[in-house]
Amino acid sequence: MSEHIIVFNAGSSSLKFSLFKADDLVLSFHGQVDDIPDTPKLIVKDEDNKEILCQEGFKAGHSSAISTLFNWIESHSDGMEIVAAGHRVVHGGRNLSTPEIVDEFILEELKALIPLAPLHQPHNIAVIEAFTELHPDIKQIACFDTAFHHTLSKEAEQFALPRKLTEEGIIRYGFHGLSYQYIASQLPEYMDDKANGRVIVAHLGNGASMCAIKDFRSIATTMGFTALDGLIMGTRCGNIDPGVILYLLEEKGMSPADVTNLLYKESGIKGISGISHDMRDLLQSDAKQAKQAIDLFCYQAAKQLAGLITDLGGLDAIVFTAGIGEGSGVIRKNICDRLDWMGVELADSENDANQSKISSNSSKVEVYVIPTDEEQIIASMTIDAISPKEG
Repeated sequence: MSEHIIVFNAGSSSLKFSLFKADDLVLSFHGQVDDIPDTPKLIVKDEDNKEILCQEGFKAGHSSAISTLFNWIESHSDGMEIVAAGHRVVHGGRNLSTPEIVDEFILEELKALIPLAPLHQPHNIAVIEAFTELHPDIKQIACFDTAFHHTLSKEAEQFALPRKLTEEGIIRYGFHGLSYQYIASQLPEYMDDKANGRVIVAHLGNGASMCAIKDFRSIATTMGFTALDGLIMGTRCGNIDPGVILYLLEEKGMSPADVTNLLYKESGIKGISGISHDMRDLLQSDAKQAKQAIDLFCYQAAKQLAGLITDLGGLDAIVFTAGIGEGSGVIRKNICDRLDWMGVELADSENDANQSKISSNSSKVEVYVIPTDEEQIIASMTIDAISPKEG
């Protein structure tokens, strides 16, 4: 019977999971449960990404999804014992800056933060509660996307609002911190002696943000109080004049719920293009609106990347990661071409092939593609949290 860590990454209708050996954190299995609210389907893949199970016909809901997954785990011929569960939790607020063993107090803290991450936090909590119901004796560790950004300076985190509101916690929290923490841990393998230098990481996926990193710490980031801020995303608007929101409420007669739905689910590249929230669809389209969405996405990305250089006092390297960042040479080139004024120059063949280093030898700023692995960093944090502390 081998001891394993299970890592969960919950979405609105899907639940991704990974199983790591507890002794060396080598991936054994991974997969997901799709369409949890309606007709769920469990898919399990091995370490070579080969599908070994596809199961349907079980009840809807997170409890049923976890129960079905554990039935497979417990019946697996190799024998696996789950010793802890690690969870990606989007928002930890001001108080939760390190991985936490989940208890009733921590759970209440997480619930209080739901208004700050309405698309993510409820689903993170739902999986924790479902797991507790089925396996109350197994420790669960909450790992926070906001924690990596607790090193931001006061200037980087503060909005120009009355001091009382700032003291109440209306500040820039930043997100995608688990991804950035993993990338920071990988920089020495790619950049050698420049690894602790001035780096901007572009996490470009359906959710997108950037982070300025120096000495492996977060210095500044594009997302703010919520995961709605910053770059244009799949369905989220990114930066917007607050007056637009007031106009929608006062002049267009929209309710707060209507505005929330518009900004979170109907905007971004989906809203601009009127075609899709998926960048792959837009890149394959000949429609004028698709090109407009791509160009605006890249324009804003280059603009906000340039803005982060002020916080670093210069720039040594750019790192692209996540689905779009890792997979689209077209998007990377579109962004970097807008930065040629600062000496950013790509090697086209390396960029087209999604190689690790994609900048030319003459580029004044090195450019890399580094795959992120949030599940790996969560597994590592989970082991550290449950391990006996020395001294």
